Amino acid sequence: MSDTSCRPRELVVGVLGGMGPQATADFLQKLIAATSVECEQEHLRILIDCNPKVPDRNVALAGTGPSPGPALAGMAAGLVRSGADFVVMACNTAHAYEADIRTALTVPFVSMVEEAGDACNRRWPTAKRIGVLATRGCVDAQLYQRAFAARGREALVLAPACQTTFMQLIYRIKRGEVSDEVRAGMRALATSLADAGAEAIVSGCTEVPLALSEHDAPCPVLDATSNLAQRCVRYARLAEALPVLPIHSH
Repeated sequence: MSDTSCRPRELVVGVLGGMGPQATADFLQKLIAATSVECEQEHLRILIDCNPKVPDRNVALAGTGPSPGPALAGMAAGLVRSGADFVVMACNTAHAYEADIRTALTVPFVSMVEEAGDACNRRWPTAKRIGVLATRGCVDAQLYQRAFAARGREALVLAPACQTTFMQLIYRIKRGEVSDEVRAGMRALATSLADAGAEAIVSGCTEVPLALSEHDAPCPVLDATSNLAQRCVRYARLAEALPVLPIHSH
């Protein structure tokens, strides 16, 4: 029997997922890839509630559908009961309901949006204008606009017509279509942000990295999903203290 008593303590990661399922699978794959191990047992323990039944965030934020807040809060509480030491969420737009989630938690919540903002500071310290490929709900909730403004930067979002195209592409990806046409459309939208003056771009929707690689855009791209995965490893392995974040009201 192997001796596990000398292994350093690690935190258990809880993941609010299913929005959509492919994006959650992408996050898990990136989390595994970000974890340096010598054997299988050194991987992190991950608790995932992959719940595609969560009400549509964009419809809710438009005021035409039910709030996902109660479902997300229930999922978060369940993850804590199951042993999660901190909770993350593999969906940018759902961070509009961060207050609902954190009210249900007795452990820290790590924000994908805030982590992306910090990562941009580290990667591009002199960049002032950051393009954001995000859903209409995420844009309307001002999630990335506030995060970048707090860091002295400007978030550039898609023009209205481009935003409509983006939403069409996102729902195609959610249905499982990641065709050459979808990839070309996402590259064109990234180019529109660069043409508008973006010095870098954040993939601010978890479906975006499924159709746009960091090498396909005309300027540097931060994959918020990959970044969150990397940060989870550092927090779980106690390389950094978990952040204490304010609750934003909406």
